[in-house]
Amino acid sequence: MIFQGKTVIELNTFMKRIILLFSLVLLTGCTTVQNWIPSFWDDNQSARIIDVRLRIDRLDCKSEQLPQIKEIRDDLRWFQLYSESKGKLQKDVLRLIGPMQETVEDMFKRNSEGKGSATYCELKKKIMQQQADRAAAGILGRW
Repeated sequence: MIFQGKTVIELNTFMKRIILLFSLVLLTGCTTVQNWIPSFWDDNQSARIIDVRLRIDRLDCKSEQLPQIKEIRDDLRWFQLYSESKGKLQKDVLRLIGPMQETVEDMFKRNSEGKGSATYCELKKKIMQQQADRAAAGILGRW
């Protein structure tokens, strides 16, 4: 049997290649999409991100900064470990707290070396407040 100059065997081979190509696109697409599917609501994550916001809000730059920064750092580390323990679908919340962890870590290192100042603390505090606000909005806005 001939269909527009093609035999049935050629058409079957062509269809198999199309199905294979389509399957590959679907499989790779699913793994990419999985990274952007939001995770579900979690009471522990929601409470902890508010704890972080509260600690940042209460950060007193005129008093000893290192113990206060360590508490913020520890809360973020708890959040990270808890989220990683929940599984792969928590990548969205980990991306939200990543910038804040970097800011806190820089501030912790600088204060550990004795190079912190009240002005530096105030600037970093404003940055961390913005980062924590965005992270909290994302984490509390899930369903």
